[in-house]
Amino acid sequence: MNFDFSDDQKLLRENVRAFLSKEAPLTLCRQVLESDSSYSATLWQAIAQQGWLGTAVPESYGGAGFGRLELAVIAEELGRVLAPVPFGSSVYLATEALLVAGTEEQKQRYLPALARGETIGTLAHYEGPGELGQRPVQTAVRSGKLSGTKTPVPDGDIADFALVTAKSGREVGLALVDLHASEVRRERLESIDPSRSVATLHFQRVPVEWLGGRPCGWETIHHLFDRAAVLYAFEQLGGAQRAFEITREYTLSRYAFGRPIGSFQALKHRLADWYVELELTRSNCYYGAWALSNEAPELALAACGARVSATATFELASKEMIQMHGGMGFTWEHDAHLFYRRARYLAAILGPAPVWRERLVATLEIREEA
Repeated sequence: MNFDFSDDQKLLRENVRAFLSKEAPLTLCRQVLESDSSYSATLWQAIAQQGWLGTAVPESYGGAGFGRLELAVIAEELGRVLAPVPFGSSVYLATEALLVAGTEEQKQRYLPALARGETIGTLAHYEGPGELGQRPVQTAVRSGKLSGTKTPVPDGDIADFALVTAKSGREVGLALVDLHASEVRRERLESIDPSRSVATLHFQRVPVEWLGGRPCGWETIHHLFDRAAVLYAFEQLGGAQRAFEITREYTLSRYAFGRPIGSFQALKHRLADWYVELELTRSNCYYGAWALSNEAPELALAACGARVSATATFELASKEMIQMHGGMGFTWEHDAHLFYRRARYLAAILGPAPVWRERLVATLEIREEA
């Protein structure tokens, strides 16, 4: 079985990388981080004009009509440049949820605007520390109106609408909420990565409708998280790979005692171990991309593997990058902390690694019993 990308997809990668190298240098991420902005509106519009926001959206809904493999290629390249835009929230979460579980009317209403970048969506799931499902959902819909609090919500301060995990009696589903409604109050939160915003959303009897027309249940919500996990894993892989390339170049150009520091055993072995971790993560991500693009029954297992592997590798990469750059790696002026910040942000965005490891074990146990 060939898990590699096609020639057309590799050409797409080259074009995306060339575009982002010009439009999204690391200085852009730093610029957003050091400002009061939640994201780069200029880069967001440039990405929208490229058609990337509608990569996996059918042409009948205003998208490009490609697939998830092409979306994975773009995700990896966005991860390489630490793109300060709400791509994940709007595309991996909101757009994918509408494509998978939305009614025809909901797709017609939201997808064209999402594909053009005129609307930003997100998914509001968490209600503070702890995993929902293991404890009851507090946010509730009664008589068609939503009340409760969600925190943290990725890009909740800038999104136009949110899909909110909520209960209705004994059922659980995703409620579509207009975040510009007067019954919604937003609070932007401080986070470890200010180039990617998070917020708390307060809902006080705001009118809503269910995604798909009725509560979809935990199975659909977990499926949507699996889909997003694969795409976020490619962002993590891209960031880890870029951190490795920058660090490797530095260790080969920085001399001590008359030789490149990369030739010293202490660093050489760590770089080799880092490279192995990258390749293992790439394999897990490719497996996840295959399962996602083929709607394979192995998706739950592949998504957990990609998520766990990519999270660990990006965290390793960000720490090794700082340490191998020596004293200057710990300074504000160096870009190493940008990678560390993004690694920590992406590690938390869909729930921490221990949660995904538990899901991986549970999925393997179920598979073994079958």
